Amino acid sequence: MSRAVVTGAAGFIGARLAHRLLDEGWDVVGIDAFLDTYDPAEKMARAAGLGRRKGFALVTGHLSELDLPAALEGPEVVFHLAGRAGVRASFELEAHYRRDNVDSTARLVEAARTARSVRRLVYASSSSVYGDAPLPFSEDAGTSPVSPYGMSKLEAERLCLSGSGEDLETVALRYFTVYGPGQRPDMGLRIFAEAAWTGRPITVFGDGTQSRDFTYVDDIVDATYRAASAPASGVAINVGGGSRVSLVEVLQLLTQITGRELDIRLAEFARGDVLHTAADLSRARQLLGFEASTPFAEGYAEEVAWVASTLQDARRSA
Repeated sequence: MSRAVVTGAAGFIGARLAHRLLDEGWDVVGIDAFLDTYDPAEKMARAAGLGRRKGFALVTGHLSELDLPAALEGPEVVFHLAGRAGVRASFELEAHYRRDNVDSTARLVEAARTARSVRRLVYASSSSVYGDAPLPFSEDAGTSPVSPYGMSKLEAERLCLSGSGEDLETVALRYFTVYGPGQRPDMGLRIFAEAAWTGRPITVFGDGTQSRDFTYVDDIVDATYRAASAPASGVAINVGGGSRVSLVEVLQLLTQITGRELDIRLAEFARGDVLHTAADLSRARQLLGFEASTPFAEGYAEEVAWVASTLQDARRSA
């Protein structure tokens, strides 16, 4: 039986990945520090769901402080999804982003490299490493992040890839805007859906023409799972949804899904936000055999329905 470590196992993507591994017959050690970057109750609920499953064990603590050699004794693969996300907050909290994304990753890579059982480390990087690069973003093109968050993800990615060698295989997956049921509450798609259902105004930073390569969470999980056995090491691989959607199109779709008129208000472009993202997925197809399978309209409808259910549960609890 295979064993894996998932850092950030109580997170939006980490919990889904841990469930996928358990479904496939793996034993999973989840590590999470339960940072208060958003309501820890959401993370605790995901951890509780994992805790009810056979083969899962939870280690609570920060990667900068844990006994990592002990935590990595036995697993074959480390999926490193822990970190501090968010572009805008990174301008005010650079030291936190460095500790949570760079310093913790350096410590984990060294522990994985010296662990006898660990053969591979899969790192969750970000499309933010590209900045405002020409479209579509290619792994062979240059990187030029425009926020401390993007810089921290690029530095951590380099630490992982430079750690590849005889003792450890490493792969960095550059995730493109992940969405779906359970999405973090600070993400735009969830904020928009909550505002639509509650009648609150929706603030759009910019003119709405900016676009993103949105990637459904189960597609991200599938690519991440495939990376555990990919015939490559020491490389970065884009993982995207395969198409660009503008914010105007997102809001039009949200109107159709909810049947509600939206109160949209425009504001200045936010610092650190790039205009467009789009992934060149050639390498993902070649090395992972990956192709996103969830159209944006279908995936966002599922997220909007989940938001409605979550809001109803909260009202009942209140």
